[in-house]
Amino acid sequence: MNTLRISLACGNYDRTRALFDGRAPIEGCEVAAVALEPEEAFHRAFRYREFDVTEISLSSHMMTTARGDNDYVAIPAFISRVFRQSGIYVRTDRGIATPQDLRGRIIGVPEYQITANVWIRGILQDEHGVRPEEIGWRRGGVEEPGRGERAPIDLGPGIDLRQIPDDKTLSGMLEHGEIDGYIGARAPSCFLRGAPNVGRLYGDDYIEAEKAYFRRSGIFPIMHMVGIRKSLAAAHPWLPVSVYKAFIKAKELAVRDLGEICHLAATLPWMVHHLDEARALMGQDFWPYGLEANRHAIDTFSRYHFEQGLSKRRVAPEELFAPSALDLSKI
Repeated sequence: MNTLRISLACGNYDRTRALFDGRAPIEGCEVAAVALEPEEAFHRAFRYREFDVTEISLSSHMMTTARGDNDYVAIPAFISRVFRQSGIYVRTDRGIATPQDLRGRIIGVPEYQITANVWIRGILQDEHGVRPEEIGWRRGGVEEPGRGERAPIDLGPGIDLRQIPDDKTLSGMLEHGEIDGYIGARAPSCFLRGAPNVGRLYGDDYIEAEKAYFRRSGIFPIMHMVGIRKSLAAAHPWLPVSVYKAFIKAKELAVRDLGEICHLAATLPWMVHHLDEARALMGQDFWPYGLEANRHAIDTFSRYHFEQGLSKRRVAPEELFAPSALDLSKI
């Protein structure tokens, strides 16, 4: 078999780094790997189909799968996961002390469809009874003006979603009190530099809120997965499994390094202690790949996605993935 030349775009995380440095090669492939911020990878993938293999948003992948116009098929390598109680920022001078206090407020979002916000809205409704229809949503760039949705959305009636002026940013509007809060994957710069009257809804206790959520739900929210161009996977049926095996190996190498106490892999003094804490709460494989280990999380997200009007039908988890990557051989 001739070597297949492919392009790869994803974040240079510890769990993907071995694909960049060659320790986790993709069988049968010569890889041109580009390290990109997720937002840029998504924009270039969903709008221009630039990459053969790319980090993709769970939300945008589910939405385009439901519509039948998705050019990528995924493998169940979930290279970004984040608990999202930490992603709710509010004006602290507006009497917003609980999730229920978000009712009737004006909340900024960089995009309505981003995965982090689907999780946050779903959790607000499931755990606190706050429906998306009860909040006014304002969309735009967090730090740069003019951001819109990476893929078209049609939410239908009942959702108050409006674009902010082209000369404004959500961080600036939050700092100046023009919106009551913001939800998203990134912390706004006004919060990071300590602007007055801007804080997290959960304050410094957000980690405890996220741990409690995991104990109740068993969910470690999935943000991003890995997509392969459908036309390429059809032409080379062996490719999805080869790509998936490389991402599995890369994650295994990263987790092994985290447990090395002789020389710390991350610039944190108690990294091994943090690893032990995570395993005590979440199990030995606290960052699982594969569909079955993540079926509950994906099915819950699919329900949120449908209920929030982003999918016109409820997507079954299996629809998102290359079938061969769901049935790896065993020895």
